[in-house]
Amino acid sequence: MHKQTIRDIDVSGKRVFLRVDYNVQFDDGQILDDMRLRESVPTIRALQECGAKIIACSHRGRPGGKVVEELRNAPVADHLDKLLGQEVKAVRSCVGPEAEAAVAAMQPGDVILLENVRFHAEEEGNDPEFAKQLAALADIFVSDAFGTAHRAHASVVGIAQHLPAVAGLLMERELEYLEQIITPKRPFAIILGGAKIADKLGILTNLAKHADLIIVGGGIANTFLKAQGIDVGASLVENDRIDDAFEVMRTAALRDDLRLIIPTDVVIADPGGERVNTVSVNRVPPGFRILDIGRQTIEDTREALQDMNTVVWNGPVGFFEREPFDRGTIEIARILAFLPHAVTVVGGGETAAAVQRAGVADRISHVSTGGGASLEMLQGITLPGVAVLRDK
Repeated sequence: MHKQTIRDIDVSGKRVFLRVDYNVQFDDGQILDDMRLRESVPTIRALQECGAKIIACSHRGRPGGKVVEELRNAPVADHLDKLLGQEVKAVRSCVGPEAEAAVAAMQPGDVILLENVRFHAEEEGNDPEFAKQLAALADIFVSDAFGTAHRAHASVVGIAQHLPAVAGLLMERELEYLEQIITPKRPFAIILGGAKIADKLGILTNLAKHADLIIVGGGIANTFLKAQGIDVGASLVENDRIDDAFEVMRTAALRDDLRLIIPTDVVIADPGGERVNTVSVNRVPPGFRILDIGRQTIEDTREALQDMNTVVWNGPVGFFEREPFDRGTIEIARILAFLPHAVTVVGGGETAAAVQRAGVADRISHVSTGGGASLEMLQGITLPGVAVLRDK
């Protein structure tokens, strides 16, 4: 990793502006998934051990530059309390007198959480004066918010114009693993799911030259099937991307060292979801939709992945939100978890959720906290929130 981290800078007694990604959801007062909070704890602990004062900053949701009560950061601070075993003060502003007073009262090791930074329209506009106000609270900027690193916002990019900017431990880990994917140890496999080829075409374009195996599922696979002349019934298809799918298949056919796996059997359902069956891809009845990959496709995937040294997976291979169409995605997670010697990297919110639901997150080499950011990085796009960090 070519960027400086908190190991490369003296934070003792310093005020550290820690940009985190706590964009989490609550239901009836309970956090639905605290992965992003848990992943930030090592950085917070490391800063505390060095005697830093930690000023955490995050956005939640898309309030559009206005105060939205249900998107305040106070409940996030309450949950972070429990993870750290100490008080985390929630400040009801992120700039101005209240924020300044909260920072002035801090002692080494203290942690505060500023209010939702997107309550200010200047955040997403990367307003220079707003960035300067944020920077005035601290001595050092530490970015641990990989999930927002693709956004050129004030608390992600603008603040780095005023403070020394380095990576936190989560940011460091994200970059190290994704860099392994960009220049992978072969044999190298790419598993792509989700609804749209358009979202993943850049990954294929950037990484396919290193790939030995490409596996497609989800709505993407339907478009590949239709490109083969297969009738997919009422399934989701991107008709304007059939040529792109055909080009990927043509490229794979011309390369002796690249295998492409497209589903051969699928789980289908009628419009009401009452009749569910597994059929060959050539046997999808009119009006039925493909909603998951079938058992034979899962076994073909299992066999093909066994010899891989590096695997990246982005996007569920079925209608993951509803049972029983989550089975293929859960099974892929379990296959990756027990590969004999592969570095496995999972990106995207739904894919990360699948790994958690399968109970194998601790057996995956790296589960990325950044959906859009990991997608862009895997496409070879320079992330503005990474570019502003100091080089080693």
